[in-house]
Amino acid sequence: MTKPIRTAALLAASSLALSGCLLSPGTFTSEMQLMKDGTFAYSYDGEIQMLALSKLAEMGAKSEEKFEAECVDEETWEERECSLAEVNEQRAEWQAGASERRAKAEREAEQAKQMLGGFDPSDPEAAQKLADQLSRQRGWETVEYKGDGIFDVDFSVSGRMTHDFAFPMVEKMPMANMFVTMMLRDGNQVRVDAPGFASQGGGNPMQGMMTGMMGLATLGKAKENGEEGEMPNILMPNGTFTIVTDGRILANNTDEGPVETARGQTLVWEIDQRTEQAPTALIAFD
Repeated sequence: MTKPIRTAALLAASSLALSGCLLSPGTFTSEMQLMKDGTFAYSYDGEIQMLALSKLAEMGAKSEEKFEAECVDEETWEERECSLAEVNEQRAEWQAGASERRAKAEREAEQAKQMLGGFDPSDPEAAQKLADQLSRQRGWETVEYKGDGIFDVDFSVSGRMTHDFAFPMVEKMPMANMFVTMMLRDGNQVRVDAPGFASQGGGNPMQGMMTGMMGLATLGKAKENGEEGEMPNILMPNGTFTIVTDGRILANNTDEGPVETARGQTLVWEIDQRTEQAPTALIAFD
């Protein structure tokens, strides 16, 4: 991996330590049904990546384990080869900070474990244990771990609109970010937001960084200094989100607006890594 790409990856990995169990959609199909009789249904079929279990997080954990001297030209600020004296000086400083780095790593590992509901991200079985836990939660019909923090899931749930709803909800993981939320309002109104489906919006704070990293990953395919650029497999959103309703649509941000179908009015959002605005709709049931 080339050095600029590796630096960007490690920056993202450091942010992962702060975001904890950030979830990100991959290829998916998602639908929400909201009906006048008070019923709702939601489904998500596709990929979900937990970045804390990906190779990107592993890179962040290992970044402090390897010493690498860095020197720049004082006039041009371009990277240059270090002299032996500079290497020795930097190595001594790096070795002197070993105890502090270990203590920091232990603190961050414990924080990550707490945010992951007790799962240790360094445990090779952590991802499968999480898949097993999700399979026991209502609605998670299929949860298959594919590696690199990626899960292939089939989620489907239905009920009555007597309470708010959010997906995904992961047991003992309060920091998990939401892909879709349904909020009940006074006056028989329902607001639906899908912050997790916006690559460049504010709903998912890491998606903008991941978008930039995908560009770096493309550049990383070229060789530099004899090293082959290689990036972890970071998923980007790619799918559709659909709302089906027989209610009155008060507002939405689709490109085409509502379309009449046999099931009622349909709103469709095509989601990819260029999607800037998170899907949103406000529906009234008169």
